[in-house]
Amino acid sequence: MDKGKLYICPTPIGNLEDITLRVLRVLQEVDYIAAEDTRQTIKLLNHFEINKSLTSYHEHNKAKKGQDLIKDLMEGKKIALVSDAGMPGISDPGEDLIKECIDMGIEVEVLPGATAAILALIASGLNTSQFSFEGFLSRDKKKRRERLERIKYEDRTLIFYEAPHRLQETLEDCLKILDNRRAVVGRELTKRYEEFIRGTLVDLITQFREVPPKGEIVLMIEGISAEKLDELEKEAFKDLSIKDHLLQLMESGMEKKDAIKEVAKIRKVPKRDVYQEAIDL
Repeated sequence: MDKGKLYICPTPIGNLEDITLRVLRVLQEVDYIAAEDTRQTIKLLNHFEINKSLTSYHEHNKAKKGQDLIKDLMEGKKIALVSDAGMPGISDPGEDLIKECIDMGIEVEVLPGATAAILALIASGLNTSQFSFEGFLSRDKKKRRERLERIKYEDRTLIFYEAPHRLQETLEDCLKILDNRRAVVGRELTKRYEEFIRGTLVDLITQFREVPPKGEIVLMIEGISAEKLDELEKEAFKDLSIKDHLLQLMESGMEKKDAIKEVAKIRKVPKRDVYQEAIDL
């Protein structure tokens, strides 16, 4: 028996007009639809007059229900996977099902469509040539701060999803660990009250302290600047002699000539001065 196929079908993140003709066709043609929240999906199907059976597939039942879906796919069924809104597989349990299908040799077809992170990034005015999608930070304060510490030197634009009631606390942690960078909050994307609030982290904290945010949130923060990175590197080595700095790099596996170049670059001193310190190493 031929195996079936899993279709990854993005759904509108707010405006129902943002669904594609291709997604509508696939939703009509599959055997059934696996939905993160069947109550939300039935509204979408009713709007477009699609009569198709639904089954729930979400974070809390993904282990058992995922195996049921795999069984049907192995028996030749065609199944569409949808999330509440946007692209399945991004910060939702669809990721696990897709991996399982690939491992089992089941074909996965991803249809293009609405994705909140990309929409918000493009509208943010921050650097779009390189970016890092971080999804939802941990609700646990300690873990959230540990993650921010790990990415504090990232020079790409950072993109987060956040719940409105946790945004203030997240912004305050970002300010404490990442410093006062430019940031943008996108809320209610594609909906009637879509809004982008731009400023620094301090600006956003002040604004949302006065008027708490509502709706779905995408938070974007600029990466660390080259100037700030240079400043931090200098600070890190200010109590280290040039010779000790060279030794540290060489002990980490760097060739002597490369270490000389690196020390000269970081400390902004002539390479010949560093070379003199390196002669007897």
